Amino acid sequence: MPEVAKKPSIHAGTGHRERLRERLLKGGAEALADYELLEFLLFAAIRQGDTKPLAKRLIDQFGSFSGVLNANPGALVQVKGMGTASAASLYAVALAARRMARGSVQEKPVLGSWQALLDYLAIDMGELKHERVRVLYLDTRNRLIDDHLTAEGSIDEAAIHPREIIRRAFDVGASALILVHNHPSGDPEPSRADIQITNRIAEAGRLLNITVHDHVIVGRGAHVSLRAKGLI
Repeated sequence: MPEVAKKPSIHAGTGHRERLRERLLKGGAEALADYELLEFLLFAAIRQGDTKPLAKRLIDQFGSFSGVLNANPGALVQVKGMGTASAASLYAVALAARRMARGSVQEKPVLGSWQALLDYLAIDMGELKHERVRVLYLDTRNRLIDDHLTAEGSIDEAAIHPREIIRRAFDVGASALILVHNHPSGDPEPSRADIQITNRIAEAGRLLNITVHDHVIVGRGAHVSLRAKGLI
């Protein structure tokens, strides 16, 4: 009796993956829910199987889609179903997003690209679990020439020295600067310490013709400008 040729097996998840791909390509940015987009990103590292349960576990663990992409790879691999390849895949997407956002503010007048700057800061700092202080140094045309990580931890004079911030402005040839830090709590409202240190730096800058344009505090999905609130 002749042997009957077996039909090639098709993985049960193939159709679902193809449908997601088609919806993504035809529907654009809002075609997929957050967990579905995360599913799609996991396809690159997990070639077979249903990635939906893993995508939902990741969002439950880290709170949101952006929380997953901002998570440390070491924390990602602790989630059941995640390996180093899938963690690296998601980490690469997060790095790509940061570089795209950074590219939109480089070589352009920052004050004329304010929303692009805020988007960059939100992507880079909005999900941090610790406080980070940065100073954006600008040239005479208000283009970014140095994005300097000044301190990790709380914002006070123990961590931030106004004279050192102004001295670095001279070192890099800056004529203006923007202070930036995040609030890990998610609430961007300025504290008394935020306001006091900002005014000390602004006063030091005025004495040496270095303009402090603003101090932006980044929260989770929100930001506050001290300039806009009349606090500088």
